[in-house]
Amino acid sequence: MAATPKTDFPPVRACLFDMDGLLINTEDLYTVCHNILLAKYNAGPLDWTIKSQLQGRPAHESINLLLNYFNLPDVPRDEYTKKLHIIQEEQFRNAAPLPGVEKLLKNLENARGLNGRSIHVALATSSHKGHFDIKTAHLAELFSIFKQDRRLLGDDPRIPKGKGKPNPDIYLQALKAVNDTLEEGEEPVKPEECLVFEDGIPGVVAGRRAGMRVLWIPHPGLAVEYKGREGDILAGKGEKDGHVEGVVGDGWGEQLVSLEGFPHEKYGIMVE
Repeated sequence: MAATPKTDFPPVRACLFDMDGLLINTEDLYTVCHNILLAKYNAGPLDWTIKSQLQGRPAHESINLLLNYFNLPDVPRDEYTKKLHIIQEEQFRNAAPLPGVEKLLKNLENARGLNGRSIHVALATSSHKGHFDIKTAHLAELFSIFKQDRRLLGDDPRIPKGKGKPNPDIYLQALKAVNDTLEEGEEPVKPEECLVFEDGIPGVVAGRRAGMRVLWIPHPGLAVEYKGREGDILAGKGEKDGHVEGVVGDGWGEQLVSLEGFPHEKYGIMVE
């Protein structure tokens, strides 16, 4: 049974962003890399049935799921990982911003909340630093909005081992990073004052479990795969671990087609 959607949310004070497939086109590049390697094992290509389970997860979990899906139990995980990294180091240099991203981040640089203060931003990505650097080295200006101490990467020591998405830790730590660097006299940001931007289902679940509002901007292929189940995803029901955060239609999660024409005012974000 659907809930009555909550509408009396406080204005958004912090925007917390995933990266791969949300800000840059690396989800498509991941597919290219895996397909190149899977072909060497007479397997593949990657489809959205399995890809939807890989998004946002720590790399070792993703590779284990992938090889099991393609019935490759005898392929050493370390071997596959090493070969994949060689391919990724070349392909990731082709990373590019997705539609609407550049304008949104530029607007947020000068945006204000209803309290007159800046809108805070943080990055929460499962990408480890080595891959993050390769993907973003040529996009330094785009990522300059994210201060170094507000960048939470997959191998960040602030995230407990084994607590990647769909666990809430990365988003809770991103919020802590924001609150630890507020201007003097500014009230700490609460989880319900945060807006999580995600393309992957594990990330949506992580945001919901962190007690935050979530915007889901799925890849078109993922949207087709989950057509008719959007309500469950937005309620945080995208994992089969028995932990459900919300209920369908509770208002805490919304879906967008892309970040183009983002409706700032709807979330209490004033763009100058």
